[in-house]
Amino acid sequence: MKSRLDNSIKKISESHTDEKKGKKTLLVSKVKKRDGRIVNFDRDKITNAVYKAAEAVGGKDREIAEFLSMRVVEILEEKFDGRSVPSVEEIQDIVEKVLIENGHVKTAKAYILYRQKRKEVREAKTVLLDADFDTRLSANAISVLERRYLKRDEEGNIVETPTALFQRVSESIASIELIYNPNSDAKKIEEEFYKMMTNLEFLPNSPTLMNAGTELGQLSACFVLPIEDSMESIFDAVKHTALIHKSGGGTGFSFSRLRPKNDVVRTTGGVASGPISFMRVFDSATEVIKQGGRRRGANMAILRIDHPDILEFITAKDDENLLNNFNISVGATEEFMQAVLNSEDYKLISPRTKEVIDRLPAKQVFSLIIKQAWKNGEPGLLFLDRLNKDNPTPKIGEIESTNPCGEQPLLSFESCNLGSINLSRMVKDGSIDFEKIAKTIKKSVRFLDNVIDANRYPIKEIEDMTKGNRKIGLGVMGFSDMLVKLGIPYSSQEAVKLAEKIMEFVRDEARKASSELAEERGVFPNFKGSIYDFSGGPKMRNATTTTIAPTGSLSIIANCSSGIEPIFALCYIRNVMDNTELLEVNSIFEKISYNREFYSEDLMRKIAKKGSIQDISEVPLDVKKIFVTAHDITPEWHIRIQAAFQKYTDNAVSKTVNFSSHATPEEVEKVFLLAYELGCKGVTVYRDQSRENQVLQKPMTVKAEKEELVQTKTTVPEQNFRCKACSF
Repeated sequence: MKSRLDNSIKKISESHTDEKKGKKTLLVSKVKKRDGRIVNFDRDKITNAVYKAAEAVGGKDREIAEFLSMRVVEILEEKFDGRSVPSVEEIQDIVEKVLIENGHVKTAKAYILYRQKRKEVREAKTVLLDADFDTRLSANAISVLERRYLKRDEEGNIVETPTALFQRVSESIASIELIYNPNSDAKKIEEEFYKMMTNLEFLPNSPTLMNAGTELGQLSACFVLPIEDSMESIFDAVKHTALIHKSGGGTGFSFSRLRPKNDVVRTTGGVASGPISFMRVFDSATEVIKQGGRRRGANMAILRIDHPDILEFITAKDDENLLNNFNISVGATEEFMQAVLNSEDYKLISPRTKEVIDRLPAKQVFSLIIKQAWKNGEPGLLFLDRLNKDNPTPKIGEIESTNPCGEQPLLSFESCNLGSINLSRMVKDGSIDFEKIAKTIKKSVRFLDNVIDANRYPIKEIEDMTKGNRKIGLGVMGFSDMLVKLGIPYSSQEAVKLAEKIMEFVRDEARKASSELAEERGVFPNFKGSIYDFSGGPKMRNATTTTIAPTGSLSIIANCSSGIEPIFALCYIRNVMDNTELLEVNSIFEKISYNREFYSEDLMRKIAKKGSIQDISEVPLDVKKIFVTAHDITPEWHIRIQAAFQKYTDNAVSKTVNFSSHATPEEVEKVFLLAYELGCKGVTVYRDQSRENQVLQKPMTVKAEKEELVQTKTTVPEQNFRCKACSF
């Protein structure tokens, strides 16, 4: 067979060219591009396309691709004979025909699917892309960039390409280098930042992508604002919230300092309306604000477990139509959790007088929290004493709240900017490329530290506190994709150990990079009295360096799984505007199904309707073991993975523990207690279909208009269900 193929290639090749004699006999020398341009014909492009299609289904012989491309040329010359110029589409049609006629049916199908996907991408991209960045972005990435990130003119027209966006961001953030060293090679740093982002190895939080290099210039994702027990403080916070939401940030508050409902108000002789009433004020204000026209407002409300209004707070979102712009979490103390475990009463304390005014049975209150979380996912639980145990600057203040998704504990008036490394891009030849991760971390820490100086802060108090502590939050996304590439099931002790190993490496390298920056630029201003201020300790540029964020929109742009969440679904059926059904398949699963020869469109549609591959006989057992989705994984493994990452994370971890619709309150209670036992800083659960409207639906058929492609990307991101705007 090999010798016959060699002879065929030789014969076809000799019939077309004789390079030694310089004699050119090719009749087809030009091709018409889709935009009407006439360019030189290049047979190598056909060879490469055929070979890539063959590779997708397990082919490895490039000589066969050479032979087939030569056969395509023969047919082209027979058909066009130099009298007209073939179009790209006509050439591709002939390629399909040649593949099928020569018995390469699987390769033909891969080639056809590739053509279809590229068509979808082109239609989504319109004029948005520059050629150099074309292959790195999916159609859904383009959709989300177009809707939320690319600059527009006053009439709403897009005036920026994705390439220009990343150039804008890298130039703006790299320009800070000149502040610290006027002789630095800022252009080189800019190129490094640009390459890191456009290779989709690292992406900063959404406000940085949206606003860097623009007039607005607000780059932080996370803010915490203080609310003192006065009307002036409350409405100052409302005003500051409006400014932050307008600029693209999310806000967190503790309402624990407000006096309880029906408490005395001496200045007026009246009675207080309580924290819940003022939460409604913030919620209404958020409702009318669009974040720069591109993001919904998002808030976190915390109330201490020992506040007298805690029972009303726990049930505040019993009605799904109330407080829709808030996530709520109970601030649990160690005293309360121990009282739960020991079935004891605990104290309720007046925030106004600091006196004990009542006692409640801890286990009953805990059961109410469990019941409400089971019912609709709220409230979450936040372990306040653990947040403050890891507070790097205890002399500056106490941590009372977090950002909307709970991953960033902050002091009052503090903000933080986040970024995530794409772990799916850190696997090489079946192994983790730790050298690449280390290099990416070093550049990412520098990038995030520069963001602090490039930022335009909405109010002076936030600027002072943020620059005083210089907190950054470097995290990861694409963890599930990495596990799949390594052949490790998400719900396994091996995955837990890998999570610890990865995050310990990220933490150590991030601290090393921050320490190196401290030598170059100086420690953060509030270093004295911080947890790092001891003899022989590392000099740190940043009070914190690591955070695990949900990465909803970022993971779509990077085409990877969200944060540290499991893959939500492997296949979707998408209905577009003309009622055409398009099948979306996880790219890694699709490639493996081709290589293992069990791919069929019927099977993929079956998986899309089923929502899982665990009960589908056509899928090999070893593949089922690796490709587990969010609802295949028992809640215990969700928590064990969260705890593994938390162990080596300075700040906190955003993670949703998914339950099936038929889960019981007892199962939810088990997870809350396990989160406490394993050292998590908070816990959020969601039982499928427990809300009328939820961010992600179980697969079936996903109906989406063209502008809603973001909801149905090939690997659907498991966003934190509680926060519609949490895509930091």
